[in-house]
Formats: sequence, structure tokens, C-alpha cells
Amino acid sequence: MRKILAVSGGIDSVVLLHLFKDEKPIVAHFDHGIRANSSEDANFVEKLANEYGLEFECRREELGENCSEAIARKKRYEFFAELAQKYDGVIYVAHHADDVIESIVINLLRGTGWRGLAPMNSKNIERPLLEWSKRDIYKYATENSLVFRQDQTNTEGNYLRNKIREKLRFLSEETKKKILEIYQKQSNLYNECDELLGEIIQNDGGYYSKDVIENSSDDCAMEIIRYVLSLNNISLTRPQLQRCVEAIRHYSPMKRLSLGRANFLEVGKYSYRVI
Repeated sequence: MRKILAVSGGIDSVVLLHLFKDEKPIVAHFDHGIRANSSEDANFVEKLANEYGLEFECRREELGENCSEAIARKKRYEFFAELAQKYDGVIYVAHHADDVIESIVINLLRGTGWRGLAPMNSKNIERPLLEWSKRDIYKYATENSLVFRQDQTNTEGNYLRNKIREKLRFLSEETKKKILEIYQKQSNLYNECDELLGEIIQNDGGYYSKDVIENSSDDCAMEIIRYVLSLNNISLTRPQLQRCVEAIRHYSPMKRLSLGRANFLEVGKYSYRVI
């Protein structure tokens, strides 16, 4: 399968591109239009792709300066998913060890539960730099004389991740190591749970039994719903998952709960399905 590299133009993705350039990947760039000069990033990445003799794919959207991190991320990954389908490829992104730590802290602050300790777990996205620290990335870029763009939003205090990043600068290497060890253990547990759920959940032509939800604890029921929704490429917050559980348990037959993006959870007498 072809590699599709998500390249923003920043140091992380420029290092990723340099590592895989000889494998002739497709270079993908999403221009969110949040900053007035964001097109300069797109031009930089296109020029870099041309220098390496690689195919370049780009999409620009005018999301505006008030766009949230969540919406920008959602739009970006929708674009990457379309490319993966178009080229029958796999998306590669430049997340590294420091990103993992930041995501764990953010998820804990948001109360996402035990899965918040295992972020960035996706079967459709490869993250080959997860064992690299930010220091490793800077070292590689320096040794290979790589040129990259600086995203000015990385220093703006109105983004939660930037605030977390600033605080984590003073975290000891020993503490970071312990966090990453927890991440690895939880990631393994995450994968094991998904395998087990796939075995125990009965799927009859897209219909799932209500009995499992009705006789499980709230936490277990939410994990089951989360898994079912992931099969339909739908991701919800913990409160939204709780509403799904309540709907399955209490809705009258044929009533629907909106899941956003024109998707619904339809509840029947003995089963439920995602449409």
C-alpha cells in the first residue's frame, strides 16, 4: 500500500518526509485557512515535494481564525481519509513521544477515562516517530540541514495544547519515561479490548443486541458503544456515549438519536443499529 505522508511544513513532518522520501510516498497537505498566511505553508510543502520528485495533494478550506482545534483536526483527517481511499494507501503522521505525553495530559483534564492514557491508537494511521523525542527530531533536522516552517499558532496561549506544552517543558526525563511506559501498557490493553469486543458483540446485518447493553455496567456499555461506533468511523465524547447507552435502554422502538454528520442511532425492540 502507498504511504501518504501528512506534511504541515513544520519540523516534525519535514523530518518524517525526509525519512521516507526514497519510498516515493504521496505528500499530503491540508491548508486550513485559519491564518492569513497559511498558503505559504502549502507553497513550502509543494516545493519540497517537487524537490524530492514526489506527488503532492493539497486541500484548502477557509476555516477562519476562530476555528477550534477539534474542527480543524476533524477536517484535516477527513481529507487524509479521502486520500487513503483514493490511493488505497496508509496515512503516516509525525506524532512523537512528546505529543503522546501532551495528549495524555489533555485527555486526563477532559476526563476521557482509561482510554485517555492510550491516545493516538488508530488502526488506519501510522505514527513511526512515537519513539522519538522532540530533542531527537531537532537533532536529526540539524544533522541533515533540513529547512522547515514555524507555525506561529504553536506559541499562542489560547490553545490548550500550547499551554500544556509550556508546562511540560519542565518535566523530568524520568517522569516522561514513566508516562510513556503507562502509555504502552494502556495501548496494549486498548488493542486487546477491541479484539475481545469484536468477538462478543453480535452483529446481525448491522443490528446489535440490546441485551448486552441493558445488562452491562455503564462503563462497560459505553465501551461497547464506542467500539460499535468506531466500526462506522464515528467518534463521540464520553457524555455522548452515555446518551447513546440511555437511548438504547429507554427509547421506544424505532426512535432515533442523532450522532451528528447525518448519522443516527436507531433503537428497535430487541436491537439497535447505526445509520
